[in-house]
Amino acid sequence: MSSTRQELEARRAELEAELGEEITLDGLTASWSIFQRRRGHRHSTDDLLTAWYALETSPPVGRFLDLGTGIGTVGLLVLSALPAEARLTCIEAQDVSHRFLRENIRANGLEERVRALHGDLRDLSLGERFPLVTGSPPYFDRAAGIVPADSQKAHARFELRGDVGDYARAAIRHLEEGAMFVFCFPTQEKARGVALVRAEGFSIVREREVVPREGLPPLFSLFACRLGQHDETVEPPFVVRHADGSHTDAMHAVRARFGFAPSVPRSGAAGPSSEAR
Repeated sequence: MSSTRQELEARRAELEAELGEEITLDGLTASWSIFQRRRGHRHSTDDLLTAWYALETSPPVGRFLDLGTGIGTVGLLVLSALPAEARLTCIEAQDVSHRFLRENIRANGLEERVRALHGDLRDLSLGERFPLVTGSPPYFDRAAGIVPADSQKAHARFELRGDVGDYARAAIRHLEEGAMFVFCFPTQEKARGVALVRAEGFSIVREREVVPREGLPPLFSLFACRLGQHDETVEPPFVVRHADGSHTDAMHAVRARFGFAPSVPRSGAAGPSSEAR
């Protein structure tokens, strides 16, 4: 059973006292909540849209695997939109992220629906195959910028434990025949990411760039991949916000998929976070 708001607030205060830093309690869906470090790696639009794209491009599944799950956002978002009997297996290597993953599973009463593994996805070999594998790989080579001092941010943004090719290889070991591997990657790094995934034998059967606001360049891209040679489709860009900052109809539909009511435009509303990686 999921915790009440009062219980979650009490647990948030306990985590703050234990960890000595500010912890926030935020809505993942309209009915599920997550704990996050205020100054750590945080849930953002790429998580939301990766989960949505997985649901859009894959047939309904009863179980799936999420690689490099972080604090659980992509995996839990997908799970929230599936029937109650659906099950998630996920793996995360980074200690503090795995700690919050477990907290978020407990907060929403999902212990019976989620198998949360603590380890390196490059070593993962479950002897089990899934009809869907999702992932949100780190975006940048470690030489591409300054690696944050904060370990959680560093591992979420930079390829300190492998790259998207390692995600693809882990997916291959666990995909059922004909199943989909869905992930996101920054548009500025798209050519590199596509090359690594294709080198492992995947076709990118559907691809969609995400534009944070009308008039801005794409920020990241969504990919749905299948092993072998298949037709490939590049879909029209997904625009998150109008020029005035209000959500587009497409984004309202995504939010509705996770139970959120239409958002009310705010004067000077900020675009979606690009902080994620």
